[in-house]
Parts: sequence; structure tokens; C-alpha cells
Amino acid sequence: MTGPGDRDRPPAAPGRVLVTAPRARAARRPRYPVTREIDEQTGLGEAYMRSLVRAQLRLAVRLCLMLACVVIGLPALFALFPDLRAQRFLGLPLVWVVLAGLIYPAFVACGWWYVRQAERNERDFAELVDRDPGDETP
Repeated sequence: MTGPGDRDRPPAAPGRVLVTAPRARAARRPRYPVTREIDEQTGLGEAYMRSLVRAQLRLAVRLCLMLACVVIGLPALFALFPDLRAQRFLGLPLVWVVLAGLIYPAFVACGWWYVRQAERNERDFAELVDRDPGDETP
């Protein structure tokens, strides 16, 4: 039986429950032999890791060579063609427009491209390592 003051009281809170472990375990991803080869640092695992490092190094060297050509080539271009140094664009010397206005966006674009290519190399490596050995496609 409820009295007149019982309506103003909030309902009783349910009892506390102590949770010590999850009710269901997440499915573990199977480990394939290639992953084991890398983890155990066998000869095959080292070959896989060397191939990833070599791919990343090739990418970095290509980008550095391209940037070096631009960084060395622009001053050489302006030195070989002095008429270009005298040109003006929007009231500013063309040399400053190229060096201050075009080089930095190009560097940002090169950085963006490098990150995308490096991530692609790592994604390809992960697919190679994580593939199911029974899933051979001709």
C-alpha cells in the first residue's frame, strides 16, 4: 500500500552488478604461416621485411631525387636565362613568385603523394602477409 508521500519519491534503483569478464569473446584472427615467419624472425620473414623496407626506400629515394632536381634546377634555370629574372608577375619578380608561391604547394603535394604511396606499400605488404595460404589464385 502506498501513502500520500510515496508518489513524489523516485523509483528504487536496481541493484549493482559486478562485471568481471565480457560475456562473449571476440573472434581471434587466425595467424597464417607468413605472420609467424615474421614474428619468429626466420629467413623468410626477414626476406619479407627486407622487401617492404626496400620498397619504402625506393619510394623515398625517387621523391628526394625529384625534389633535388627541382631545388637545383630552378636556380640553374634562372641563372641560364637571365631574362626570366627580369620578368614580373602581378608586380612581383617572377623568381619570387615561383620560389615563394609555387614551390611550397608543390612540396605539400609531393608530401601528400609520398604518404599515399608509402601507405599503399604497407597495405600491399599487409595483404601479402595476411592472405590465407589456402586461398591461392592463379
